[in-house]
Amino acid sequence: MPKPRMMRTPEEIFCGICNEKRGINPETLKHTVILAVEIAREGREGRKIGTMFVVGDTPEVLQHSRSLILDPLFGHPDESKLIHLPDMRETVKELAQLDGAFVVSDEGVVVSACRYIDAFSEGIKLPLGLGSRHVAAASITKQTKAVAVVVSESSIVRVFDDGEIISEIIPELWMFARYGSHLAGPISEINEEDLTIVSKAD
Repeated sequence: MPKPRMMRTPEEIFCGICNEKRGINPETLKHTVILAVEIAREGREGRKIGTMFVVGDTPEVLQHSRSLILDPLFGHPDESKLIHLPDMRETVKELAQLDGAFVVSDEGVVVSACRYIDAFSEGIKLPLGLGSRHVAAASITKQTKAVAVVVSESSIVRVFDDGEIISEIIPELWMFARYGSHLAGPISEINEEDLTIVSKAD
């Protein structure tokens, strides 16, 4: 009789994406990816929403972005804006309904919200059908040493590094049968309950 398969922890599921070769804090990236997947699954007020997180290389990211509105996180102490804190995560889910990106420091502080990312398409090659949020994610990760995590309104989470998509996370398995990967070249696939991760193979 086969042994039941053990459920993997989020650390194990996302270890391929959130590793040190990204050049930023793997723990911070892990918390960001998990939050992005939660937003993709849950939406807000009964509707799907899209948003973006830019993680690491904060001074450069702020140089290449500007506030769309008065920053709702400005003036709050860093210790209350850590991305792993439950209150901060719920705050981010509410603010994700607004336009703009979240900037997350390497230490896990959500430094700013509602940021407009200065995007340049030169040298950026993305598959057709991906919108301006994905172009901005590719651009900012090409211009800086940051990693971007994009939540699409189609409930797919994409991770960008150095101007390209390195991973796609499909939170609902029923979607996967109808899904065509945007990743070029060899890929690896991880399936875990109702989550599928497709990544570029090393």
